[in-house]
Amino acid sequence: MSGHAPGLWVTFEGGDGSGKTTQAALLEEWLGGLGRTVRRTREPGGTEVGVLVRDIVLHHRGEISPRAEALLYAADRAQHIDTLVRPALARGEVVIQDRYLDSSVAYQGAGRVLDATEVRDLSLWATGGVLPDVTVLLDLDPDTARRRLDAADKPFDRLEAERADFHERVRAAYLDLAAAEPGRFVVVDAGRPSAEIAAAIRDRIAALL
Repeated sequence: MSGHAPGLWVTFEGGDGSGKTTQAALLEEWLGGLGRTVRRTREPGGTEVGVLVRDIVLHHRGEISPRAEALLYAADRAQHIDTLVRPALARGEVVIQDRYLDSSVAYQGAGRVLDATEVRDLSLWATGGVLPDVTVLLDLDPDTARRRLDAADKPFDRLEAERADFHERVRAAYLDLAAAEPGRFVVVDAGRPSAEIAAAIRDRIAALL
C-alpha cells in the first residue's frame, strides 16, 4: 500500500479556498474523540527548515524559476517526511497533512507547465517513495474559490495571485490524479455544506481505523 509504519496518514489536497484547513480541523476533532493521537502538519512549513522554504516559495518578491520552485518544495518534503511524518507514523499516530506531492504535480506540473511525471518522480525520490493511506481532494471551481479568498480579506501569496487559467489547470490536474489512483483518493465536492463534507471524509477514514 503506502510502504510506511503502523499509523494512519491522511493528506488534504485542493485549490486555495477549498476548505482544507476547516476539514482537517474537523477530522482531528473527531479522531481525538475516538482516542487517537493526531499530528496536524502542512507542506510547506511543517518543520523549522520547512518554515524557511515556505517563506521563499510563497512570499519571495522576486522571480523564482519553475524548476527552482519544484526543487524547493521537494527539499521541504524530504525534511518533513524524515523528521516529522515517519516518526509520528512509527509511534502509531494519525498524521493529518495539508498538501503533499499531489500539490507539486498540480501546481508545478500543470500550473507551471513542467513535466508532471518528472515533478512526481522528484518528490518520490525525495521521500523514499511513501504515499498516504488516504488523500482527500476538496474539489471546487476556481471562481468560487476566488470569491472565498476575496471574502477572507488577506493578502494573496504567490500562488493564490496567479491568473484564472493557472487555477483551471491545477484543478484539472487534481481530478486526473484522483482518477488515476481511486484507491487512495476520495473526491468531495467542496461546495457542499461543511458538515456533509466532514461526514463523507469520516466515512472513508472509519473504514481504515
